Amino acid sequence: MESPIFTPCTIGPVTLRNRVIRSAAFENMAYGNRPSQELYDYHTAVARGGVGMTTVAYTAVAESGLSFNGQLWIREEIIPELSRLTDGIHAEGAKASIQLGHCGNMTHRATCHCTPVGASGGFNLYSPTFVRKLRKDEIYQLAKDFGNAVRLARKAGFDCVEIHAGHGYLISQFLSPYTNRRHDEFGGSLDNRMRFMRLVMKEVMEAAGDDIGVLVKVNMHDGFRRGMQTEECIKVAQELERLGAHALVLSAGFVSKAPMEVMRGAMPIKTLAYYMDMRHFWWLKAMLALIGRIMIPTVPYSDGYFLEDAKKFRAALKMPLVYVGGLTSKAKMEEVLEAGFTGLQMARALVHDTDFVNKLKSGELECSGCRHSNYCIGRMYTLQMRCHHCVENLPAKLQREIEKAEQ
Repeated sequence: MESPIFTPCTIGPVTLRNRVIRSAAFENMAYGNRPSQELYDYHTAVARGGVGMTTVAYTAVAESGLSFNGQLWIREEIIPELSRLTDGIHAEGAKASIQLGHCGNMTHRATCHCTPVGASGGFNLYSPTFVRKLRKDEIYQLAKDFGNAVRLARKAGFDCVEIHAGHGYLISQFLSPYTNRRHDEFGGSLDNRMRFMRLVMKEVMEAAGDDIGVLVKVNMHDGFRRGMQTEECIKVAQELERLGAHALVLSAGFVSKAPMEVMRGAMPIKTLAYYMDMRHFWWLKAMLALIGRIMIPTVPYSDGYFLEDAKKFRAALKMPLVYVGGLTSKAKMEEVLEAGFTGLQMARALVHDTDFVNKLKSGELECSGCRHSNYCIGRMYTLQMRCHHCVENLPAKLQREIEKAEQ
């Protein structure tokens, strides 16, 4: 009997050939904020490797939403390059999705070419930079920018969009009481804090029409005491169901406060510091050397680490849900589907081996060879996301860090 992993599934108007979706893990391959040959080669390889859909990651809907120089910014002038990418993915039999979001306060003037903006003002220690509170007219315009980004995604040939409403980026910054200290109709109660999300979803669903699948990535908790907890996050998910989203991607964590809650395991501090640009981040490299483990504490990894939390959302919602978090084995993937989830998202297993899904289907593999050193994560903030086994001449200190983590 064929495994349910390899049966078709439907997200809104879009049918995927199987349940596996390459999650929107940041590639850092969009030099000058536009598609590169490397981005094309990677996603077409993943499509050829057997996934049902691959997701182009962390695309800014406006220039003010850029966190990195290697991050996509969707705009009219790059549509021909994006169309080439979607054509390549489709030629391999997979569907193409693009994650759309805005980083909010998680950037620097040198990257976004303006004073960083957020739900509230303040100072972002991680950049470091001062952050300006968004004016009401800017809030409405950013919601329209999300809708316009969906229209551009359709023009470029994408089958689905994934709206990023988690991980402490702009929509999440409005939702979380930790980052939203406003005293107007966009702050205070949860109902008010959801107002920006509602504006975004109104624009997105109108732009999506009847031919674009709409997924939304949401937090099941922020991962720390002053952030959103599960009860409020379930209410956010129920509101997204009411607003017409076709599927939710269930995640957790806050990049500025609890980053390893998202990915689990240990951040490879030596790798992270080694690849940083000394000209711009000398102060952060020094802090990492002194207090790196305090700044980015380890969160224990286990296969399917979000599953018990995700089951609470499955019980509270009727809509399709996509599971992400620690999927590396066929057995765990089947367990997730048996629990009532429609799709399976993964990244690290597909960074380790783009042919992973085909090898699962053929019986060549039952589990990914990824051993969760998180080298790819330590590297991706400066260079392209890549597994350590694809990198030649690694410095001895990085090799030792990898070996220690994999033990």
